[in-house]
Amino acid sequence: MATVDVTVRGAGVFGLSVAWACLTAGATVRVIDPNGVGSGASGGIVGALAPHVPEQWNPKKAFQLESLLMAENWWGEVDVAGGLASGYGRTGRLQPIASEAGVALAKDRIAGAMTHWQDRAIWEIIQAPSAFAPHSLTGLYIHDTLTARLHPAQGCAALAAAVLARGGEVVMDAPDEGAVVWATGWQGLEHLTNQHTRMVGAGIKGQAVLLDYDARTSPQLFVDGLHIIPHADGTTAIGSTTEREFDDPTSTDTQCDALVAKARAAVPVLQDAHEICRWAGVRPRARTRAPMLGAHPFRNGEFIANGGFKIGFGMAPLAADKLAQFILRGDNTIPTDFDPQASL
Repeated sequence: MATVDVTVRGAGVFGLSVAWACLTAGATVRVIDPNGVGSGASGGIVGALAPHVPEQWNPKKAFQLESLLMAENWWGEVDVAGGLASGYGRTGRLQPIASEAGVALAKDRIAGAMTHWQDRAIWEIIQAPSAFAPHSLTGLYIHDTLTARLHPAQGCAALAAAVLARGGEVVMDAPDEGAVVWATGWQGLEHLTNQHTRMVGAGIKGQAVLLDYDARTSPQLFVDGLHIIPHADGTTAIGSTTEREFDDPTSTDTQCDALVAKARAAVPVLQDAHEICRWAGVRPRARTRAPMLGAHPFRNGEFIANGGFKIGFGMAPLAADKLAQFILRGDNTIPTDFDPQASL
């Protein structure tokens, strides 16, 4: 086994994205995960790459915007390199507006989008464009063109294929060599907590359901906290639960029944859609939803890529590029809020 410049521990979206970015920059890379590619939260089915609202602007929102805007070309290159489809598509999002106060707030945010998104994406108020939309009490919807979808498990498989095609390694066991990146998800956060005097982060379980309904060209929906995501392969995902306490990380239960019932009540065309599968996994959440990205606080000369609760796939392209620059060139342009020290 050849010596490598970078060892990445963890084959979820953050680990594989960092590996891809390092390979693209000319480094040799090995990804190690004893459980295989996408075995944790990154191997899910929902895949909403959705922006924060365009108001109260801050470095995290600016970083996310840049990452979402670069995602189409980034995932396109990944798909071509490895020969597998990630399911990426910038298909937009619809959100029903439930009240006149909500209409006023949505109008205010049009100005914010024009200021911060400029002409690169649109936030607008529209009437329902098709049958694939939830009921709106006002008859109006927020439509944005920045939101994208991606099938998480397929995205991880596409990344792993690209890493291998570019000459990287993806293995289940090997020693650390070169710069070491810890992208080990919620278990990694628990390990950090055990090394510290207070909680650094935790795992939050989510359950989701995949339906056999083809709306692949339609915008995804966000209604009353529920994501409804039409995928490129002709399936539609709905999710997710938020469970801070759990016994079995990967078990599903009657909460999935509630997700399906809620989705079918919101979007009548889903009423007869056949259920394909259910999924459960545990997502890493640092002290905030922001990614934990930078120098490892307890292992000198090593690095962390973790956190990014519910926004990891959207943040991954830019997060990976920034961390690769830091690892390979010592050029640290990562927002200070993302520094692992900020979660201690």
